[in-house]
Amino acid sequence: MINEFDYLEKNSVYLDNACQSLRPISVINALLHYYKEYNSCGGRAKHKWGTTTDEKVAETRESVLKFLKLSNKDYFVSFTLNTTYGINLILSQINSKYVDKIMTSDIEHNSPFLSTILFARRNNVPREVIYREEDGSIDISKYNFKNALIVVSSSSNIDGRKLINIEALVNKVHKDKGIIIIDAAQTMAHSSELLYKTKADAVCFSAHKMYAPSLGGMIVRKDLLKKIDASFVGGGMVNDVLIDDFKLSYFNKEHIHTIFESGLQPYGEIIALGAAIKWLTDLPADAHIQLEENTKILYDFFVSKETVVLLNKEPNPTMSFYVKGLDSHLLGIALGDENIMARTGYFCAHYYLDHIKRYPPLIRFSLGYHTTKQDIERVINILERIVK
Repeated sequence: MINEFDYLEKNSVYLDNACQSLRPISVINALLHYYKEYNSCGGRAKHKWGTTTDEKVAETRESVLKFLKLSNKDYFVSFTLNTTYGINLILSQINSKYVDKIMTSDIEHNSPFLSTILFARRNNVPREVIYREEDGSIDISKYNFKNALIVVSSSSNIDGRKLINIEALVNKVHKDKGIIIIDAAQTMAHSSELLYKTKADAVCFSAHKMYAPSLGGMIVRKDLLKKIDASFVGGGMVNDVLIDDFKLSYFNKEHIHTIFESGLQPYGEIIALGAAIKWLTDLPADAHIQLEENTKILYDFFVSKETVVLLNKEPNPTMSFYVKGLDSHLLGIALGDENIMARTGYFCAHYYLDHIKRYPPLIRFSLGYHTTKQDIERVINILERIVK
């Protein structure tokens, strides 16, 4: 597995996996292979290259469903730019007559937080902020989900805390005739089992956080389309166009994904996502053990230091912290001078970190399958000097 990342410069430690993960060589090669061997438009061309593209894109759609143990009988997969775009694309087309209120949670990334604010304003419906427990769960007994539209993350990009009662939440929302959309951007790479056989109405994710190229994905329940009014349309979505009307192609079950795919798609990136899913699926057990051990070593180091304020309550590959008396942005710059790459600031979670918790700017270390024990030892040695 180490050879998959041997392009990394010696002594470079990449700890910004929660923003975008590094890409294994096999995934990069899959993207290059598309551009070099059969670069073509999907869903349009009937020549050999176009047929190859169609086949491989279809394989990726199926692999996404298989990755979460879902069936194409109930779900379909559409591709887009990223998680943010996917959430906005769905919210902008849900018919508001099915929604009495919209809800999100306090620890959310700005993607769900901002888009739910706009939905409430645009459709003149109330908006409610749910408060997450320290373990990431939602106390469903506290909230009324009747005819509600809920947009929440399955894993936090702050400290990785998980929506551990996601199944109970989804069941309760559906019992109350609500709609639930899951932001899975931080879940797909290292905690995909949390979403196995999910019954959520839609799951939005970013491929670039799961060792694939920059791309967004949406796993959508077919029955959600009854509540969608298509308003973002274009090429690749229609069977016919008249002078003042058109016929969308998503009514054909083989083209159902086109409801959210207007225009040409990033076919090479989609195909490389398929390669990334295969890579993740085929990872040996020791790769998972290595990530777990490295996470535990770094977590134990943080909790042993009185000057370090760690937000995590338990080990997680995503850890946010600050050092008392030290500006996190300056710390990030100092680490960068040592070729240690980490994120500083509020990680697009301004409401929770700044206005609720009132933390100073933070620094976030997010580990991945590329992270070695030597990387962690080097980071700890340098932090030891700084903390002292």
